[in-house]
Amino acid sequence: MKEIIINSNDNNKRLDSFIKKILYNIPDNLIYKYIRKKRIKVNNKKSVPDYRLQTNDIISLYINDEFFEKNNSNHNNFENSSTDLDIIYEDNNIILINKPVGVLVHPGDNLDANHENSNSIINRLKKYLYLKKEYIPENENSFAPALVNRIDRNTCGIIIAAKNSESLAILNQKIKQREISKYYLCHAYGIFDKKTDILKAYLEKNHSKNRVYINTSKKSNSQDNSKTILTQYTVLKEFDNTSLLEIKLLTGRTHQIRAHLSYINHPILGDSKYGKNFINKKFKYKYQALCSYKLSFDFKTNSGSLSYLSGKEFALPEDKIWFCKNNN
Repeated sequence: MKEIIINSNDNNKRLDSFIKKILYNIPDNLIYKYIRKKRIKVNNKKSVPDYRLQTNDIISLYINDEFFEKNNSNHNNFENSSTDLDIIYEDNNIILINKPVGVLVHPGDNLDANHENSNSIINRLKKYLYLKKEYIPENENSFAPALVNRIDRNTCGIIIAAKNSESLAILNQKIKQREISKYYLCHAYGIFDKKTDILKAYLEKNHSKNRVYINTSKKSNSQDNSKTILTQYTVLKEFDNTSLLEIKLLTGRTHQIRAHLSYINHPILGDSKYGKNFINKKFKYKYQALCSYKLSFDFKTNSGSLSYLSGKEFALPEDKIWFCKNNN
C-alpha cells in the first residue's frame, strides 16, 4: 500500500484524472475498477471517480508495484537544458517569455534527446524554475510548469507560462473564453487596398501534411473539419511593395495568419510553407516574418488569484523583433 498527500497544485482535480497522472501505464478500466473495489481510497474511505481532491487529502493505493514505476518524461527531461530565456514579465504565478525564432516551444518527436532538452522553451523554463527552487519535481505529484499558448518554431514572440496549477487552469479558461487578446506583427508581400479589415474564411487542417487549406465557403460534407476563421489586420507601414501589419486573432486556428494572408495573395515574407519561392528568394528572409508581439488580459469574468492581471498589456519593443529592425 502506498499513500499520497495532496498538495496545493493538485487541489480540485478529479480523482480519476489525478490517478492517471501519477500511475504509469495503467489501463483506464483498472482505475475505475480499483476505485469501485476500494483499492483506491481517499481519507481511508471509499470514493468516486469525479471526487474533487482537496489539499491534505490522503489517497491510499492498494495497487501492484508495476504501476508505480517512475515515469521521468514529465519531470527530469530538463536536466541538461539551457537556461537561456528572454523573460519580459514574471511574478509568483506566471512568466511571459519572448521565444526566439527557430526554437521549439515543446520537444519534437523526431529530435534526439540532447537536442530536445537544450532547444525547447518548456525545458528551459523548468530548468530556470528548478534552479530558483520554485519547481521541485520530487515534491509534485502530477504538476509541472506549463505553457499556455504555442507558436510555430519559426515564429517568434510572447509565450505565457504558468508556475502553478491554479494559474494554469485560470489561464486556459481565459484563452478558451477569448479573454486574452493576442496580437501579431508581420511583414507581408504587396500593398493592401484596404488599410484595415476583418477577413473571414474557412480553414481545413490536413494532419498528415501538417498544413491547412483555406476556402471562402464551408464545405457541405458533414465529415469535413472546416472551421470558421476571422483575422483582423491593420496596415502600420508600407514599403516597396511590402507592408508591415498588426494582426489580431479573432479566432485561433493552426497556421491561421500564414495561410489566410497567403490565400488573399499577401503571403508573409520568408514563409516556406504558405509563401511564394520567388518572393522569399527576393527578400532573403530565412524565417517567416511573423511575431506574437503583444497580448492583453481582457478579463470579463471571475479571474480568481490572477485578477491583478486584468487590464494589463505587454508588448515587445521593435528592437526585439528581427524583421522590424531590418526595416528601420
